[in-house]
Amino acid sequence: MCICHFIFPSCLKPKYKAAYVYFTDYCSDELFNKMKLYCGKYIRVCKELNISFLPQESQVFTCDNPGAFRSIYSPHCSQDKVKTLETLAAQIVTLCATLDENPGTVLENTTLDNAKQLAALVDYKLTKHYDMDDNSKKKGKTQAQLLIVERGFDPVTPILHELTYQAMAYDLVPIKNDTYKYKSKDGSEKEALLNEDDQLWARLRHMHIAEVSEQIPKLVKEISANKKQPDGKITISGLSQLMKKMPHFRKQVKTVHLNLTEDCMNHFQKNVEKLCKAEQDLAVGSDVEGVKVKDPMRTLLPVLLHPHGTYDKIRAVLLYIFSLNGTTEENLNKLIQHVKIEEDREFILNWRELGVPIISSPSFFPMRRSSRRDRTQEETYSLSRWTPVIKDVMEDAVENKLETREWPHQSECPAAWNGSGAVSARQKHKASTQDERRSGSRLIIFVIGGISYSEMRSAYQVTQSVKSCEVIIGSSHIVTPMELLDDIQALSKPTTTKETFTIVKE
Repeated sequence: MCICHFIFPSCLKPKYKAAYVYFTDYCSDELFNKMKLYCGKYIRVCKELNISFLPQESQVFTCDNPGAFRSIYSPHCSQDKVKTLETLAAQIVTLCATLDENPGTVLENTTLDNAKQLAALVDYKLTKHYDMDDNSKKKGKTQAQLLIVERGFDPVTPILHELTYQAMAYDLVPIKNDTYKYKSKDGSEKEALLNEDDQLWARLRHMHIAEVSEQIPKLVKEISANKKQPDGKITISGLSQLMKKMPHFRKQVKTVHLNLTEDCMNHFQKNVEKLCKAEQDLAVGSDVEGVKVKDPMRTLLPVLLHPHGTYDKIRAVLLYIFSLNGTTEENLNKLIQHVKIEEDREFILNWRELGVPIISSPSFFPMRRSSRRDRTQEETYSLSRWTPVIKDVMEDAVENKLETREWPHQSECPAAWNGSGAVSARQKHKASTQDERRSGSRLIIFVIGGISYSEMRSAYQVTQSVKSCEVIIGSSHIVTPMELLDDIQALSKPTTTKETFTIVKE
């Protein structure tokens, strides 16, 4: 029901004796006062549920708003930008309220002002929300920190070919709404939902594809062994878990992931393997031996000469440009001709709207790059040497090593992070006892303009390695490389005016 119809009913005689009103989002004072004035005597219950965000995974949330990217970054949608940032801020506040956190806010210092605007809005709405709690006492800052960054902060990660299971699958295999379709041995089409209810998926998703196939049989046995009921009581939940231990169910789950792994490997061997070395060298700036790439064009040229798909070539060209922090207009035109996207050059040029340098000039001042963490001692695969920049930021934030010049505070948070029990956004209702809670602080990262699956993985990795801090990452939506490129290209397209129709009652 539209709230306007509720406040201003079309008929004078009430249709119901009483109303129970629940808001999924923040209810403004103006709206609350209108309700109180016009129909307060009919309202039995009025509550804010704070569920305007989507808990995608245990440590990942989205605002379920892919259109926010265009509203914020398109020069044709400047009138929508403020409203979109307001909406995102309200959704971030509902997340914080759900987690019972009042975090200090830190933002990336950038040439764009989106992070600054969003941080100010979030801080204002948080202050207003927590001005008085249920006990009529002001809620101070909790042991949590909110970091807000722009998508252009790390343009490399979301377009790189990833070889970890989840990121690779969503990039190469047509998975829609987390649903993977495959054919069984008898030729019939099957569907599988890839979410955390599938424990095998939850255990495999962040592994390198080289490890996944050999781990599937081991993990199926391990998960089944851990499902035994300790007290012998029969419950609906217990029966569900018992079914999952049955041989045919285990076989079905195993088949899903063996099929998906095979799909990933087929794409890898057909096209991706040849691309990965060049991509990694361009992204990292050195080859597998650690030798610096002195001439990025020599690395890029074999990709352009090979009959790769257009999107793959665009991704490689972008990595080349990012490695140089921008190129000359003459060189860019040659690259565009090589890839044969003269009519679609916006795939590359529109990255400027995100604050990413594409064309350099004599007066061009290079974008300052933060120094990367030394990971030379970490074990890695030769085709997976790149680490998302956000992982460095997460680790620096947890260790209180962020430089205030690069990461100014919108609002201060406690200097020492300790003591608060952290519960995941998705599982809070399950964590009723102290031993089920993660003790420590919480770091919430919000990326304006979409997050990639490899950045999501970083949140889990840092949480696992630090243990004293839970890292939660979120955005307006989750992006795959091709989706991001399509969104980038569309930024320069004028907004289409929707036709409206008015129905007049006779």
